[in-house]
Amino acid sequence: MSDVDGGIRVDLDGPVCTITLCRPEVLNAQTPATWAALREVGEKLDPAVRVVVVRGEGRSFSAGLDRSVFAGTAPGGAPSFVEMAQLPPEECAALIATYQEAFTWLRRPEIVSVAAVQGHAIGAGFQLALGCDLRIVADDAQFSMAETSLGLVPDLAGTKPLVDAVGTARALEICLTGRRVPADEAERIGLATLVVGRDVLDDAVADLVAALIAPPVEAVRETKALVIGAGGRSHAAQQAAEREAQTRRLRTLAGV
Repeated sequence: MSDVDGGIRVDLDGPVCTITLCRPEVLNAQTPATWAALREVGEKLDPAVRVVVVRGEGRSFSAGLDRSVFAGTAPGGAPSFVEMAQLPPEECAALIATYQEAFTWLRRPEIVSVAAVQGHAIGAGFQLALGCDLRIVADDAQFSMAETSLGLVPDLAGTKPLVDAVGTARALEICLTGRRVPADEAERIGLATLVVGRDVLDDAVADLVAALIAPPVEAVRETKALVIGAGGRSHAAQQAAEREAQTRRLRTLAGV
């Protein structure tokens, strides 16, 4: 087990890496220091890791952005929103790109990422859950994309996976209204992979992780790449990708 600055804890157990947001006193609110720590985990992740679980300590997954960022008092001396606005546009965009990297590595083809969500998943918390491939959700969970209500936009790489999960019209409605999406609706519209009782969330995640690491690792990675890439391919291109992937698998299994 290792502690990482930024309010996260990282536990490595063989092929499973568990990242825990551990600022329960502020409902695991995130700061740029959180994103720097998450980005560092992705950069240093052991190649043997197959599954990454992201969870929050206490009663909520993450209540979103720590309000200290607005005031310029966030840990680590990160610029406030006012200071970001005063940067040249290209510098501001480049800074945001570094924040996005904390979220996007969770979609890498060599791992499967799972968000274990209870309580609030708001703003940056919602986008962190969306950054994961799968979401196991407690029945008390509530999702909200609150950025637009604050005059901002969701910019932590969450809009694409949200549209992929629920479609354009529903994603637009969720983002523009900032309303709370409860667990049962999240499951119905495709945000949640599975909804379980809060008291069995850990068990449900453990069962899923065990199932994910059971198949041969290369078969899992090839299959994930096929599924993730399907949305951007024609039927013919997808079929060609399947043929190529299966040829690689057959040759590997046969020792060719």
